[in-house]
Amino acid sequence: MITRIYRVQIKPDLRDAFEPLFQTVARGSVADVAGCTGVIVGGPTADTPDEYAMISHWSDAQSLTDFIGSDWSKVHIPDGMEKFVVTCWVHHFQHM
Repeated sequence: MITRIYRVQIKPDLRDAFEPLFQTVARGSVADVAGCTGVIVGGPTADTPDEYAMISHWSDAQSLTDFIGSDWSKVHIPDGMEKFVVTCWVHHFQHM
């Protein structure tokens, strides 16, 4: 199994529009993919008020490759969501 951690910093003035879309559209664009076994969406804290995270679990490397391509460092931003993004990061971890 592989865990993919996607972090995004958003434009704070767009927070009210971003949050429901992140929880539905963005989450669904990952959760509904074959090989994705679970998704957790995280919101900001006082230390990072404009950052959100999506943690997804993948059954195997091939499933993740089928979803994102051979370059796992690519981020996946659903159409229309790019207007919220200041910057984003993605990290992967093999389950031990």
